[in-house]
Amino acid sequence: MQTQSNDAWAPRIWEGMDFFAWLRLFAAGRGRVDPKFWYIAGILGGTTFLNTLFGWIQQARFGRAINSVRVDPPLFVLGHWRTGTTLLHELLLLDERHTGPSTFHCFEPCHCILSETLFRKHLKFLLPSKRPMDNMLFGWEQPQEDEFALALLGQPSTYCEIAWPNQEGQGARGKGQEEKSALDLSELSRRQLQDWKRVLMRFLKTVLYLDNRGRTSQRRLVLKSPPHTARIPVLLEMFPQAKFVYLQRDPYVVYLSTLNLWQSFAKKHGMQVPRKPELIEAKVLREFRILIERYEATKRLIPAGRLIEVRYEDLAADLVSETARVYDELDLGDWPAARVRVEENAAGRRSYAKNRYEITPEVRKRVDDNWGDLIAGWGYL
Repeated sequence: MQTQSNDAWAPRIWEGMDFFAWLRLFAAGRGRVDPKFWYIAGILGGTTFLNTLFGWIQQARFGRAINSVRVDPPLFVLGHWRTGTTLLHELLLLDERHTGPSTFHCFEPCHCILSETLFRKHLKFLLPSKRPMDNMLFGWEQPQEDEFALALLGQPSTYCEIAWPNQEGQGARGKGQEEKSALDLSELSRRQLQDWKRVLMRFLKTVLYLDNRGRTSQRRLVLKSPPHTARIPVLLEMFPQAKFVYLQRDPYVVYLSTLNLWQSFAKKHGMQVPRKPELIEAKVLREFRILIERYEATKRLIPAGRLIEVRYEDLAADLVSETARVYDELDLGDWPAARVRVEENAAGRRSYAKNRYEITPEVRKRVDDNWGDLIAGWGYL
């Protein structure tokens, strides 16, 4: 664990940003950096400029090779935050036939080819060993959400709001876009949407370029980002043969756990001291509705045999059996080849202490009043 003094100098996620993305993020917050974080803003000015410079160098050196990489249809792990998407993502990536973006790829997306050796071998100390919100393992090699890479490369993302926890109604790119656009992309202009797809594809090609070195065959990409839950039409347009697994969890636990998630992010990576907890709660209540409504309205677009829905409670109770069911229903290939690794991982998790949340009558009423119509058929009421 880092000490409080060390924590003040611990890296913020924005330090992996493109310089122009940082300028947009700064404008989105109207430059209202709290005085205690002015030094962070100064550091970001330098690091993001270097990120852009190294990104140009990487493009000049590897651009043609990256462009030539083929991106096969990925497997997408969907679900609201705190529904077990990270758990299943990690289990699927135990299969040697699967690959996906790591924390290093997602937090240093501008120049991850050039800087791979430096960060993975010599800068491991920059990251905590466990995630602050739930004590799960953390590090450069751990699987990560491609949404972070998209945000750091200047694309619309709800994660950009982490920087300004006291600001209501901020635009994802400093242009007054509604939050909904950052989640389901529905209100982006045609040009903005094309840019989003281009940046995602470029990032995935970069990840595969690194992964393909020394391999005779390309591995299946397994991608996990909760905002993708609201983007099924766009993802199918990009990858018509993609497969999907969706996770669902007790919404009362999801509410409390997601509050904890965003509060942790705001304290750790905000450019302001969080002083308006009601804004974080409103964000949680609002985004759950956007993600779930959009998923329910668009999941029918996924062809039969390419979507499976999993309850977190079933997965947590039997990691091996539920993972086997995913393999079977999505036809992911030889399950026995992956089973041994999943069983070993499951055995190692038995001592893991989950966060526990008290579901008070007040919490239950809050969730029912805001999400009751969405969760009525889930079996948790």
